[in-house]
Amino acid sequence: MNQHTCVDIQKPRTDEKLLWDIISGNIGFGTFLVAYDLKLFPLLAEKPQTLTEVCEMLKIHERPAKALLAMSVSLGLLQVQDDYYSLTSFAEDYLLEGSSTYLGDFLDLTVATASVYSFENIKKAILSNSSQIYSGEKLFQTHEKQADLARAFTNAIHSRNLGPAQAWPEVLDLSAHRLLLDIGGGSGVHAINATLKWSNLQAVIVDLDPICEVAQEFVIRHGLQSRIKIQVSDMWSQPFPTADIHFYSDIYHDWPLEKGRFLTQKSFDSLERGGRIIIHEMLYDDQKLNSSAVAAYDIAMLLWTEGQQYSARELSTMLMDAGFTNIEVKPTFGYWSIVTGCKP
Repeated sequence: MNQHTCVDIQKPRTDEKLLWDIISGNIGFGTFLVAYDLKLFPLLAEKPQTLTEVCEMLKIHERPAKALLAMSVSLGLLQVQDDYYSLTSFAEDYLLEGSSTYLGDFLDLTVATASVYSFENIKKAILSNSSQIYSGEKLFQTHEKQADLARAFTNAIHSRNLGPAQAWPEVLDLSAHRLLLDIGGGSGVHAINATLKWSNLQAVIVDLDPICEVAQEFVIRHGLQSRIKIQVSDMWSQPFPTADIHFYSDIYHDWPLEKGRFLTQKSFDSLERGGRIIIHEMLYDDQKLNSSAVAAYDIAMLLWTEGQQYSARELSTMLMDAGFTNIEVKPTFGYWSIVTGCKP
């Protein structure tokens, strides 16, 4: 008679909730974009709706409607009471066209480029160390040649920055400064908000030609033509205009370390004595262990640019090496922070 030895099955040290959290994050992202595309949020802005009413308005069956609503509730976009669904304050602030911080242009671009974040593209970017946007073409060179893409991208980044751009001018005393140079300033959303907050400031926005056209439109919309000027310029090859503040938002993360060092030194050499540099980014902690959102943004940079997300220590070291003093790191809004220093 054969005798068999039983082999125990080793128990895992943890449950598998982390796996489902990772999977649900990906599915939640796609479901959110579908809800946005179906106009679910403006529908519920009119008045709270029941499941049946949502089905009728969106012309979808009950089963997918229940799943869509449940995911939207779990994401913090909707709330439900007595079987009526309504918007959360977050949705009212960011997902309604009438809001001053509406994310519509950014979400439209996200929908249009959602395929960039596919398994295949992420794997290709990791294996090749190259961006995957625009079929592998360089992001900014493409925008320089194709004004329609530059406009869509600039409008998207403008809408995404409407909240952060109001926040950082509140955490610094800029009363002693007079001219802010917004380098790679895009729509000018940061220059606009800085000058609205600080009446002593004027600003110059420098960027590529098709992007400057969009910036001019936003400056006119806010009636700031007398205080904000637009200048077509290549930050890599042309000198910076005279200024006592150099501001960079989401510029350093577009480029590798050596190009960040180049810009830092160029700013130090160009700024007036007593001038200030301000770098506005989503920052890793010093061990790069903190936030999945910042880590995801890092992957996005892999897919879109030559760059990466930096830690506060990395950017502070760049400033120190260039000669800046009084270096500070200040959280400003959500995941955003500024790193700032002064030229002695």
